[in-house]
Amino acid sequence: MIPFSFLAFVLVFRVADALSGYQISCGAKSEKVVGDVTWVPDGRFIDVGNVTELRSPDMMPMLSSLRYFPDMSARKYCYVIPAEKHAKYLVRTTYYYGGFDGGKAPPVFDQIIEGTRWSEVDTAGNYVRGLATYYEVAVVTTGREVSVCLARNAATTSSPFISALEVVPLEDSVYSGTNFTSYALSTIARHSFGHNGSIVGYPDDRFNRYWEPYNDGRIPVVEGQASVATEAFWNKPPEVVFRRGLTASRGKSLDIQWPPTSLPAASYYLALYFQDNRAASALSWRVFDVAVNGELFFAGLNVSTAGSMVYGAEWPLSGQTRITLTPAPGSPVGPVINAAELMMVVPLGGRTHPRDVIGMEALAGGFTNPPADWRGDPCSPRGNSWTGVTCNEDPLARIIALNLTNFRVGGSVSDHIANLTAVSSIWLAGNNLTGLIPDMSLLHHLVFLHLEDNGLAGPLPESLGNLPKLQELSVQNNNLQGVIPSSIRNRTDVRFQHTPGNNLS
Repeated sequence: MIPFSFLAFVLVFRVADALSGYQISCGAKSEKVVGDVTWVPDGRFIDVGNVTELRSPDMMPMLSSLRYFPDMSARKYCYVIPAEKHAKYLVRTTYYYGGFDGGKAPPVFDQIIEGTRWSEVDTAGNYVRGLATYYEVAVVTTGREVSVCLARNAATTSSPFISALEVVPLEDSVYSGTNFTSYALSTIARHSFGHNGSIVGYPDDRFNRYWEPYNDGRIPVVEGQASVATEAFWNKPPEVVFRRGLTASRGKSLDIQWPPTSLPAASYYLALYFQDNRAASALSWRVFDVAVNGELFFAGLNVSTAGSMVYGAEWPLSGQTRITLTPAPGSPVGPVINAAELMMVVPLGGRTHPRDVIGMEALAGGFTNPPADWRGDPCSPRGNSWTGVTCNEDPLARIIALNLTNFRVGGSVSDHIANLTAVSSIWLAGNNLTGLIPDMSLLHHLVFLHLEDNGLAGPLPESLGNLPKLQELSVQNNNLQGVIPSSIRNRTDVRFQHTPGNNLS
């Protein structure tokens, strides 16, 4: 959770090409331009929730509207954004409550990235101080979309909401060393040391990461004398963060309590950035050890005007964190540090088997008026599956039951329902479904099939009688016609109901 002032929040801008990815102003009616960034309305990425505008002077345009979700029956509310398959993205969510619902404090709720419960959203403390709050996560997609969802939890007392959402592609080298097939990285802090005032973002940072100024007033600040070619750095930090730094005098250690907040016990990705601030020369070098909470992080770091980065991909931290830079004996100058990033390593939860995802997305596309939460991962996270969907607990979860009885769903049943090869029961009774009953011959585990009280037409597929585990088949009160297949008539182990209604013989 990272707060910022929505009134004084100003990024450092210069002329640049349009930012890639998606910058979404939630609840907006039209595009909004802030500096060089165009923020688009969110209507193409979500089809649930209500929108409202906030009235406050000097508010950043992308925070002047929001989308909120009063439907208490939905298990989650999902944005789905186009993406490249197996690509790395930085996702940022931003929240400013503004008292939109007449309450005195913003609600607490969860946010979900790609089917993994990523973090809890609690912005109450920042809102009291007139601050908005943003969260960031780096994640690799499994498909051609990235889903970002909000969900109620036990602490939620009013409607979850969101002000802005950004999805920006990252280069392959950024935050390398992390196994993104098993983990995501949630930003805890990102600072440029020795700086004051403005946050550094796009276009200085090509991915629009926010580098907040950090200067505690105690530690001497130095100005850089040479630019840094940051293309050589895996994480591609902006050159501007190397222009100032914190230092200590010759022979002295530099000790920094950073980040300023206490950390929960977890593994973290920690990246530290350094540059010798003096003009390049034969004597332009600094050597020092880097320790974190007294544990050696890097020994004998030799920092030149070209700059250096050191990182730990899974460094254990908890509580207050202290970074200590100790100069090597004989080093002509003291140590220096320019910037740092800290990200929590978040284990990815399970996800739905791709075969079932294809099937469920096709079903959702064929239905009219499906449940409001039929977006994002159908099974994950556990407790936030799609309404009417029951899944097993495998890491690649399979759908074992589908029940939308009396949900007033319209449209047709997609042929891709045959993808749900682990399903044992399908209850779609009491809806407004039309069209044909699709081929379900691949559903070898299907025990119960209830399609009664709809408007389905055409013949009964003969393949239904060949399902080995089928025990109940109910199709009464539809518009079916033709001859009942012998494969169904001859099954004495199946409870078959086809009247009243229909024109079957």
